[in-house]
Amino acid sequence: MAINDATVRFSSGGWKSARLIIFVEMAERFAFFGISSNLITYLTGPMGESTAVAAANVNAWIGTISFLPLLWAFVADAFLGRFRTIIISSSLYILGLGLLSFSAMVWSHSPNQLHATLFFVSLYLIAIGQGGYKPCIKVFGADQFDENDVNESKAKSSYFNWLMFGNCVSISTTLFISTYIQEKVSWSLGFGIQCVSMLLALFLFLLGTKTYRFSTTRGGKNNPFARVGRVFMEAVKNRRQDHLSLGNASESLPLLPHQSSEQFR
Repeated sequence: MAINDATVRFSSGGWKSARLIIFVEMAERFAFFGISSNLITYLTGPMGESTAVAAANVNAWIGTISFLPLLWAFVADAFLGRFRTIIISSSLYILGLGLLSFSAMVWSHSPNQLHATLFFVSLYLIAIGQGGYKPCIKVFGADQFDENDVNESKAKSSYFNWLMFGNCVSISTTLFISTYIQEKVSWSLGFGIQCVSMLLALFLFLLGTKTYRFSTTRGGKNNPFARVGRVFMEAVKNRRQDHLSLGNASESLPLLPHQSSEQFR
């Protein structure tokens, strides 16, 4: 669905799609910060880790979340597209949140090493899902506005303002609600609420499928990730050709006749 088509512009995209994406982002922020803001408390509390070990685990997790968007952005731009990437990463996200809630419920009854392993597996599933979701959702929302149209270009600037406002409201809300439920009621219930929030985010995102505009530049020559990949491929190809040329040149050199050492005696 090309953005520059006037008919398509009228029937798709714009604020009717962008508003939905803002609510999707709010639901995801509610889920993510509901987990991350109180994670070290869970590790030092029910999990029984020391503060140093818990801090190291949280830092490793946050570092993974910060790095993975680079890989997911390449996959989205070069192969899957933003829409499919959001769906796939959101599904992994939800799976991780569901397993996290289950691990907290099981841990409260019979803590052991297997359940600790399940906890960290679920935690890194969340990291993988969030790493794919994060670089795509905001840009996908921006794709709903045509920069070549004056009114939509102005609306695009407002979109980012409202997106930031919605994120702040969502994060503030989850810091109060989720923290209280996790510490005062039940950790498994607190994590379960985050899973439901992410399920709602995916549902809302799919709800607007017929109204979205989809970028048509995926895999094109203007893709920066594809250009970097082509540079590396050309470098490897040239290196191989240089090695072959050197090998052929050495084979074509004339060989000196072998002289016996007896001639010099």
